[in-house]
Amino acid sequence: MFWSYLGFARFCRIAFWSVLFFAPAVGAQQKAVSPASINPSKLVDLSYTFDEKTIYWPNAEGFERHVDHWGPREDGGWYAAAHFSAAEHGGTHMDAPIHFAKGKRTLDQIPVSQLVAPAVVIDISDKCAGHPDYLLQPADVDAWEKVHGRVPAGSIALVRTGWGKFWPDKKQYMGTDVKGDTAHLDFPGIGPEAAKLLVSRGIVGVGLDTASMDYGRSKDFPTHGVINGADLYGLENVANMEKLPATGATLIALPMKIGGGTGAPTRVVAVLP
Repeated sequence: MFWSYLGFARFCRIAFWSVLFFAPAVGAQQKAVSPASINPSKLVDLSYTFDEKTIYWPNAEGFERHVDHWGPREDGGWYAAAHFSAAEHGGTHMDAPIHFAKGKRTLDQIPVSQLVAPAVVIDISDKCAGHPDYLLQPADVDAWEKVHGRVPAGSIALVRTGWGKFWPDKKQYMGTDVKGDTAHLDFPGIGPEAAKLLVSRGIVGVGLDTASMDYGRSKDFPTHGVINGADLYGLENVANMEKLPATGATLIALPMKIGGGTGAPTRVVAVLP
């Protein structure tokens, strides 16, 4: 019994010194482990800057920013602040479903889970070149799916028209640079039948590199009716779409969370595969 006690006491001493000497090393190893981070080289900013050049609908109030203070404080420190105003729809922004569909979700009601999703890019820039009235057709979606497979449910469908190359030249981008002139708008869009096909695939939203989901000459905005009517959102004036692959990217589209909002400026970022 006495020797058993001595053996147990010796074990306790060894365990104590082991903890004393080895625990810090283990702790250091744990501290050295950092959480996984996103490679900055795989981030693509798909948003235009909001400033005096930002393009808005011809009859909308554009972006205005007024500096309240920009300089030293009386106590010697620094202080900078300003205020801004703008229409909900302009620049890189999101159309909430309520925009063209009564009773559908407002901006603040869209769950974050639908604002971060896989992106597919349907490139029709070759068909839009020289044809500002071109509309995405079901045949374009079918051709994309023959190469890349069915548009996945839960994805954001981006349509690249190539119109981003004209930003911020309002005349080239919109077809007119005259304030209030909505009669001479001219740019590509998504056709209503193609919109219906994308909705049937179970997407959570669409986006494109023009000022509207409907093309510039539209008078009744049927594509807005289809997309918003399905309680889905639209991203308009998306920048740098040519930097994205047809599949594999993850899109993060975070609008200003305006209560009851029909739309809002949106920071859109893609994470490349």
